[in-house]
Formats: sequence, C-alpha cells, structure tokens
Amino acid sequence: MNPDLKQAQQRKSQGPAASISGFEHVMRYWDARRGLFAAKVLPGEFYVTRNEELVVTVLGSCIAACVFAPELKVGGMNHFMLPHTGGNEQFKFTGGPSTATRYGTHAMEGLINEIVKLGVPKNQMQIKLFGGGKILQQMTDVGKRNIDFIHAYLEQETMTAAAEDLGGPHPRKVVLWPQTGRVQVKHLSRLDSGTVVKLESSYESEIDREKVASDVELF
Repeated sequence: MNPDLKQAQQRKSQGPAASISGFEHVMRYWDARRGLFAAKVLPGEFYVTRNEELVVTVLGSCIAACVFAPELKVGGMNHFMLPHTGGNEQFKFTGGPSTATRYGTHAMEGLINEIVKLGVPKNQMQIKLFGGGKILQQMTDVGKRNIDFIHAYLEQETMTAAAEDLGGPHPRKVVLWPQTGRVQVKHLSRLDSGTVVKLESSYESEIDREKVASDVELF
C-alpha cells in the first residue's frame, strides 16, 4: 500500500484530534482528496489550531484572513461579513459561537489574540487575505468596504500581507494548511454565486435582526 494512503487511512480511523478549547463548535469533516480532517469556518466564525488539519471556507463578499506561524506550527482563519460595528467596543473571546466576530474588527482581534495565547509573538505571525468579491452587479459593494477595512487594519497594526487574492467578480473556496501557511484558492464559477449569495444574504439579515452587545465586553 502507498505509505501516504496508509497514513491517511490511519488518520481517518483515529478521528479528528481534539480541538483547542473554545472551538469545539466548529464543524469538522474528512477531506478524502487531501487525506486530512478539515474545519469548516462559516460566516462569523474563526478557528485556531496546532493540529495537522485543514481550515476551509467559501467566500463571496466576505473576507477570510489566514494567520499562521510556521516555525511554531500554529495557525487559523476567520470569516467576517462586515468591517466594523460602528462603535468602539473591545471584543473578548470566551469560547464558542459569537455574534461579534461577524465584524472584521472583532474577527481580527479574536483570531490574533487566540494565536498569541498559544505562545506566538505577534511579530512572528504571517497573514494571507482572501475574498471581498462583488459577485452580483446589483448588490452593494460590501466586498470593497471589507477590502478597504482589512488593508487599513493591517497598516494600523504594522502588519504586511504575505499574499492576497481580493476583489473580482467570483466567489472563492479557500483551503489553509495552518501549520505551514500553505493556501489553495479556487475561483468558483458564476453558477456557484447564487448559493454563496443566499448564504451571505441570509447571514446579513440575521445581523440586522440581532444586537452584538451581548458578545462584547467593555474595558
């Protein structure tokens, strides 16, 4: 038997490694093509890991930031819908799903802070950026606002993106190997846009209905 195939079968039979505390809610599945378990990050979620696994998301106008430290084999990804709340609240991640991390300001804080907790100095972090598409012409250009936000955020934090694939008319599937920072990006066809638009539109409606205050702690 091929050694790589045998190793993949062993991984699958053992099941996914335990997630870091606070991220148990993120759905994980077996990626047969790549021979690894994968964590699926939905809009408003983020995921951090030191395991040998994948982190995957699908983006339309949303942005995903992949933050990783190859020397320490730690990394993660977020998926945010809107740039910021319009207020000056600070976010404190306490584990589990959070409505606050649908906003870029809190999604970035949460992702970076949780990686710092795993012993990664901020100056050792690398970052790659994806998404921000305008996948339907009649939609408002939320993607452009998200791109402007993430560029301004990195400038403020004196961070530089090692790579980015932003804007354009297509949705994207993003696959991250968090231990190394390797990323695969697939530009999806316009036929896939309808599904992504429905997901993001539904999520945006939830944002309009709910208040974020319960997930924000003032300092």
